[in-house]
Amino acid sequence: MAQKPSIPKGTRDFNPAEVAKRNYIFETIKAEFKKFGFQPIETPSFENSDTLMGKYGEEGDRLIFKILNSGDFLKKADSKAYEVKDSLKITASISEKALRYDLTVPFARYVVQHQNEIDFPFKRYQIQPVWRADRPQKGRFREFFQCDADVVGSKSLWQEVEFVQLYDAVFSALKLEGVTIKINNRKVLSGFAEVIGEKDKLIDFTVALDKLDKIGEEGVVKEMMQKGIAESAIEKIQPIFKLQGSFAEKINGIKAILKTSETGKEGIKELEFIEQAIQEMPLNSAKLDLDVTLARGLNYYTGAIFEISAPENVKMGSIGGGGRYDDLTGIFGLKNMSGVGISFGLDRIYLVLEELNLFPKAVTQNTKALFINFGDKEALYALKAVQKLRKENITAELFPDSSKMKKQMNYANKREIPYVILAGGEEMEQEKFTLKNMKSGEQQKVDFAAMVKTLS
Repeated sequence: MAQKPSIPKGTRDFNPAEVAKRNYIFETIKAEFKKFGFQPIETPSFENSDTLMGKYGEEGDRLIFKILNSGDFLKKADSKAYEVKDSLKITASISEKALRYDLTVPFARYVVQHQNEIDFPFKRYQIQPVWRADRPQKGRFREFFQCDADVVGSKSLWQEVEFVQLYDAVFSALKLEGVTIKINNRKVLSGFAEVIGEKDKLIDFTVALDKLDKIGEEGVVKEMMQKGIAESAIEKIQPIFKLQGSFAEKINGIKAILKTSETGKEGIKELEFIEQAIQEMPLNSAKLDLDVTLARGLNYYTGAIFEISAPENVKMGSIGGGGRYDDLTGIFGLKNMSGVGISFGLDRIYLVLEELNLFPKAVTQNTKALFINFGDKEALYALKAVQKLRKENITAELFPDSSKMKKQMNYANKREIPYVILAGGEEMEQEKFTLKNMKSGEQQKVDFAAMVKTLS
């Protein structure tokens, strides 16, 4: 019995229409990356294990796909580790490579390895797949694409301003209006922890704060107290739970809370700089909003933090995010290389565009005209015309078999090909073609020039 084919959990096949829609998103993002001066790079799909391991924390390490060494890998396995069931040491002895977990660590490795060839500040974009041995569920896959843009070698806040504009430019190009670019600053979060006297519990504090929209104020307070943060300390920053109004009004609200924190005041100053610059150069369709509860991987970011929300009428998690990091390349020995970067969530953006019916119809249209096959003599006549149409940048094809007319017409309908062209003995004698509009059913006999005009 033949084996029933399948694919690994957390991976997907994409049909022609889905690939066309995904390519539309890729090409739109790529076009804007180029307009903003970002240069493309690519890194291998797998890296040396020691490049990736230990860079994402214990949980991240667990989700990295390891690649077994080629040949008889068991011969080089650590026998002592095997005896005591030390999986980490066993893995290290039989696997020297791993599939990349994200694009950021490979980028850091790239910058360090090629530092003498790079002109800083270096603006790069990268659109490639990554792999995570995560538990598959809705919206979460083991293989997916990341679309990243980063600038390294500059501490200038003008880079953050440009990333806000880049987000706006991409979503405007995709006709996705009503997107909110949420912004916060790690220094503001550090300031909050400082003023309540819980500087050593910064991570516990912010992890709980980041859940405000999911578990509410009561849930956040409860979680903070469970982490050992005093109720009296929480009361000092309680006003931020209900912070509302414009960007400026929210800034004024946190200024009062952070008046004794130099770190917090520095964060406010950076946020004001970005917001005031955007005021001078208004966004097209997105909205910039301050969200002081936004944390996004607190250990990683050191300055501005971004998270992108879909329009309010769509229930979807974040569709992008990023932020400033002070020492991206430090993990590989190149210190003081500040950078800032953002990412677009391709799969979620796809779902949002699909739900809002924002994909242009032309995206999934491939063949413009199908020539009916009446036999070898007629097929040659048709194929000569197809060749000439392609030189005019018109997508056309010949049905390969001289099957029944009904079958060929059904094929055109199923593929949503807008025109069918009939070229039999009569058309060949007159050097013409019968052009049929599959939507209206209208037919007309035309010469090649008229056919080009109709199909263009």
